[in-house]
Amino acid sequence: MSRDDILPIRGPGVIASPLPFSPGVRAGGFVFVSGMASADEDGKLVPDTFENEARRTYENLGRVLAAAGLDFSRVVQVRCYLSSKNDWDAHNRIYREYFSEPFPARTTLIGCLGDLVKYEVDAIAYAGASEEP
Repeated sequence: MSRDDILPIRGPGVIASPLPFSPGVRAGGFVFVSGMASADEDGKLVPDTFENEARRTYENLGRVLAAAGLDFSRVVQVRCYLSSKNDWDAHNRIYREYFSEPFPARTTLIGCLGDLVKYEVDAIAYAGASEEP
């Protein structure tokens, strides 16, 4: 695989962050989605309740997946970042709104976000062979 085989994911509704990263990249049969948070299409953070931030985060993740021709059922790994352990139950409840069995592999880290956002998620999805659209 060469650098030319790594393709950025772009599309309608995908966050256009002013920061130096791609919202997602396809490499081989996988799509790697950068950390998504409660942000608008311009990448501006949208502070809100934990529940609203979490849902906005998953909607942003869903837009990147859709731009890659995928959906949540193709996600094989998720890393979740919570600002507060008090949001653990809400995190698991909202997570189930987007993922079902067999659940992706998951890691959850708590207390690592500072005060910028309450929730962030990154993911890896299986897209199949790299020649598929």
